[in-house]
Amino acid sequence: MNRRPVASSNIAGIGWEERGDAGVLEVEFRSGHIYSYDGVSEQEYRTLLGASSIGKLLRSNIIGRYPEQRLK
Repeated sequence: MNRRPVASSNIAGIGWEERGDAGVLEVEFRSGHIYSYDGVSEQEYRTLLGASSIGKLLRSNIIGRYPEQRLK
């Protein structure tokens, strides 16, 4: 999946790919860890891209609400 670089102190890039009715969000942290979140809509991804604090929005709207898998 292609991830877009983002302006964030903790997150290096995010990407989204359609799969079925929703999609999969991938988040690459500056630490090198990569996580995927299943069931995230394209609108939620776009909202994340436009957020003034991507990390804060990720913690409040994505983490803990969607199935998470550590990829790396």
